[in-house]
Amino acid sequence: MRIIVTGGSGFLGSRVIRALLAAEGREGLPAFENILSVDLGACPVDDPRVASAVGDIADPGFARRVIDGDTVGVYHLAAVLSGQSEQDFDLGMRVNLDGTRALLEAARATGRAPRFVFASSVAVFGGDLPAVVPETMAPMPASSYGAAKAMGELLVNDYSRRGFVDGRACRLPTIVVRPGKPNSAASSFASGIVREPLAGIPSNLPVPPETRLWLSSPAAVVANLVHAMAVEGARIGPWRTLNLPGLCVTAGEMLESLERVGGAAARALVSQEPDRRIMDIVCSWPGDFEVSRLLAMGFTRDADFDGVVRQYRDEFVR
Repeated sequence: MRIIVTGGSGFLGSRVIRALLAAEGREGLPAFENILSVDLGACPVDDPRVASAVGDIADPGFARRVIDGDTVGVYHLAAVLSGQSEQDFDLGMRVNLDGTRALLEAARATGRAPRFVFASSVAVFGGDLPAVVPETMAPMPASSYGAAKAMGELLVNDYSRRGFVDGRACRLPTIVVRPGKPNSAASSFASGIVREPLAGIPSNLPVPPETRLWLSSPAAVVANLVHAMAVEGARIGPWRTLNLPGLCVTAGEMLESLERVGGAAARALVSQEPDRRIMDIVCSWPGDFEVSRLLAMGFTRDADFDGVVRQYRDEFVR
């Protein structure tokens, strides 16, 4: 029996794979013997229980080869990120929408309704939003990335309704702090204004300091993704879209945490020059969610943003 992880060679996917290996045998998780990473490159996790399949998830033939009758669970984490999806509409839709449909069809073809965890995003929201977004708020995306994710959520819900998969569409908060180089996400600055200054490198805040962001550490997101696979569908209910818990933090408060943890010199490395392209996308996203039901179901969140910064500093800053 096998769990599939698309995007398994990436930062989040490889962490989910490691967490699944550590959680093997956990109550609620489907019993599995190995994990198959599906991506454009090989998975960096060195474990005999992990194999890699390199290919294009939007190719229905490839999707059916990797998701077969031995598949008990699928994590669909692969995506073209928000900034690149705006720049290249065709690529974004091909991967983010067509790829999701191809994977769902492959899962359907197995005839065993595997659990299917789809990584969605708070980018499905836009327009006029309340201060705290309730679970029942309808998506109104203001980006092509958000539109594709919203359509993916509807597919996961309908395939679950039909009994083709046992789905969970998890709207991820913005994940900070990501190590490495900036990526093509419009929210990449949220990691950059912490990561770069802690390394002594200048960075820029492209949105107003009062911009509210819904944030989570990598550790909390990974724990919640593992829990999403383990929780029974009956506890989730017929609507399978979940706003994963996070922290509501303004960009200015992030810089205050940076100064408390990294010192005034680190904070001084962050400039504040607006970028309209980034503002148009990020400032359309909600900054706070009602998540009491999910917390009662066993999902978790970080205690405070200072802890998120310390988590990154302690793991990656030498």
